[in-house]
Amino acid sequence: MTSLRHVLATLGEPLVEVVVAPHGLGVPVSDVVILDPEDPLEASPGDLVLVIGARGRAAAPAIRAAGRGGAAAVAVKGATGADVAADAGVALLTVGTEARWEQVESLARGVVEAARAGGEAASGEVLGDLFALAQTIATLTGGLVSIEDTANRVLAYSRAGDEVDELRRLSILGREGPERYLAMLREWGVYQRLRAGEGIVRIDERPELGIRRRIAAGIHAGKQPLGTIWVQEGAQPLTERAETALLGASRTLAPQLIRARTLPSPELRLREDLLASLLEGRLDAESVADDIGADPSRPAQVLAFSLERSDNRQLRRAELVHLIAVHTAAYRRSALVSVIGGRVYALLPDLPEHSDAAVLALAREIAATARRHLDVPVRVALGGVVPRLSDAAASRGDADRVLAAMARGHWAAEVASLADVRAEVLLSEVLAYLGGQPRIRDPRLTALTGHDAEHGGILVPAVLAWLDAFGDVRAAARALNIHPNTVRYRVRRATEVSGVDFDDPAQRILTQLQLRL
Repeated sequence: MTSLRHVLATLGEPLVEVVVAPHGLGVPVSDVVILDPEDPLEASPGDLVLVIGARGRAAAPAIRAAGRGGAAAVAVKGATGADVAADAGVALLTVGTEARWEQVESLARGVVEAARAGGEAASGEVLGDLFALAQTIATLTGGLVSIEDTANRVLAYSRAGDEVDELRRLSILGREGPERYLAMLREWGVYQRLRAGEGIVRIDERPELGIRRRIAAGIHAGKQPLGTIWVQEGAQPLTERAETALLGASRTLAPQLIRARTLPSPELRLREDLLASLLEGRLDAESVADDIGADPSRPAQVLAFSLERSDNRQLRRAELVHLIAVHTAAYRRSALVSVIGGRVYALLPDLPEHSDAAVLALAREIAATARRHLDVPVRVALGGVVPRLSDAAASRGDADRVLAAMARGHWAAEVASLADVRAEVLLSEVLAYLGGQPRIRDPRLTALTGHDAEHGGILVPAVLAWLDAFGDVRAAARALNIHPNTVRYRVRRATEVSGVDFDDPAQRILTQLQLRL
């Protein structure tokens, strides 16, 4: 028998999403049944019920019936209240509106039936495409092809032909290169040349060692090696364009190996989806808490990480996720890490009292480690500590606000909390509100900015610099690199154009805010 967790790991988003799971995701699933609301509303323990004839609130009777029958979960299309499923004590899944019910049933039933047959179904994406590509390379080069990762593990290979040498035979049988042959290749400098950059490496035939002639090419993402393609010559010589084909193949393979290295396992992907749902407010904390082993009544905190621009950004982000996961798990066993919108988020649940110093040290350690090992700057923002796991979305919001302030240049260090940039964050939010509310702006200042735009744009910068300097003309002049008398003239001219009285403190504050827009 399989679990709801494994079914979800196989189906995954965007096909299905968890709305609520009162008994966690470890509940057993023994069957997949289709329920039409016009049929008798019945369910049995362990059923995954697919409600195909009703959407949204119309599915409520079927959800209640599934709960009474002890079903593991109910899947519906359309938004429906989680409260109905929670009261019924049954997990509720929403199915994407574009998804076909037969697709959902087929995938889910495949998992359940595989479990009945004696094992969990394989889920997640595999490197099947690599085998097809290996065969294509073999056709183009006229040789026998194998694709390896940087640890010399065989990822894929072309179909066997005649004249397979001992190195290829042992590599494929053991799914990795035999050590005595690897040592020889290292001694000959083959791996050094393959990892040095793009190009073809030629290895002469060594009959006494069981090695036939072969050519090889490194697979790279920028300067970072990802693996190697080997082409062994068989009974016939390699084609005239074998080296050109191999070079093209090495470039084609780079995105696939990056994708393979950055794809999380199904279980990890499910945990990432759960965290994303929690931080986006789509899933209640109690449904997540049991599955990650956290106490929903204990304090929690969210850290947000922004990876600066770099080559191989996708690969770097995947490496950053692993790095963050290792560090945060060492601090809190039930920590979760996920990528949302290009940023990496870490949830630290079950926080002890007075954890501020420890979390700050953790964030700094992660930033320093990322800088050393990834060679790219990483910004880390600390969200506020919230009293309960259900408030994690608020902590994530704080962290996003801090990252935005850091991106605007208001904090030079790699790590910042809301307390560090609170003034900048609040000012930004006040300006955002003012920007969206034209009715509360001063029309005189709107007229001033319009006049300035038509006459060289010199008055508004002078007024802002003067206000920022608290009326110190010389300081404003230094900031603008102009003469103090020029500042005095421009401020006076702005007064004439707008009619704003800069001697009035209230008008000065409003002017400073509105002109910042």
